[in-house]
Amino acid sequence: MKSPVAQRVPVGTGSGSPRGNLPGAALTALAPLAWGTTYVVTTELLPLGHPLFAGLMRALPAGLIALAITRTLPRGTWWGKAAALGVLNIGLFFPLLFTTAERLPGGVAATLAAAQPLIVAGLAVTVLHERPSAWRLAWGTTGMVGVGLVVIGPNAALDIGGIAAGLACAATMALGVTLTKRWGRPADVSPTAFAGWQLTAGGLFLVPVTFLVEGLPPAIDLTAALGYLWLGLVGGLIAYILWLRGITTLPVNSVAILALLSPLVAAVLGAILLGQTLGPIQLVGFGLSLAAIVAGQLPSSTRSPGSVSTPTPKGTPR
Repeated sequence: MKSPVAQRVPVGTGSGSPRGNLPGAALTALAPLAWGTTYVVTTELLPLGHPLFAGLMRALPAGLIALAITRTLPRGTWWGKAAALGVLNIGLFFPLLFTTAERLPGGVAATLAAAQPLIVAGLAVTVLHERPSAWRLAWGTTGMVGVGLVVIGPNAALDIGGIAAGLACAATMALGVTLTKRWGRPADVSPTAFAGWQLTAGGLFLVPVTFLVEGLPPAIDLTAALGYLWLGLVGGLIAYILWLRGITTLPVNSVAILALLSPLVAAVLGAILLGQTLGPIQLVGFGLSLAAIVAGQLPSSTRSPGSVSTPTPKGTPR
């Protein structure tokens, strides 16, 4: 059977007006908003000491549900591409994320994860052949600083292994986002099926890792079942459908900077539900992060003054 033809979404381009991208960006933003609930759900509803099992429950059941609904499997080269994207976006990302969280304070871990837009900006030049942009680097740095102000406490401790895992975590997700943009989505495949491929691949990768590291799964009571249901249905299936749809339809840098919403939501929920305090410094950080997110949605035409023009090879996809 002939392989499906990937959609050729223009790389690094957007609508001519800010309103053109706004509905798609708002829909895509629901994914990191959902991911921002993961910390509260994990700490308050799930059994302690089984973060990888939580990641497995977030990915594999959701992926299998998507495959059952769509009854669409990869064809041709998409078996390899879907497996690679699933491992990058989910299978490697979750273990690195949990390793970072175990070895570093949550604020430091979140700040390292916020480096993702900066890495995507670099990969957009090398992988997608976009022009390097001072605008993207400036707002990516601003967003990372803003997240740091929101979540890093005065007693934050540093661990070399944790920092390496955190940077690897950000790089893994950034590469997954960039390759998803480069390869597109097969034209006859729905966003639900596309998400199902990656969730299943990432979940299958996590199965041996989880059981080797954590052993047998924990006992699951009603509270834990509700937590896993939320992580799998909302934080897994729905969030990844919206996220992957956004990557294939919006400029890659605009999508990447939306990930900053996740630690911001986690901080707000911590203040509302766990009694954590947000002082003036945290509020300044919120303002910087939100400004970076909004600026990241501006169309390419408004970025040209801050961009460095470089020749594009003839025939390069734009």
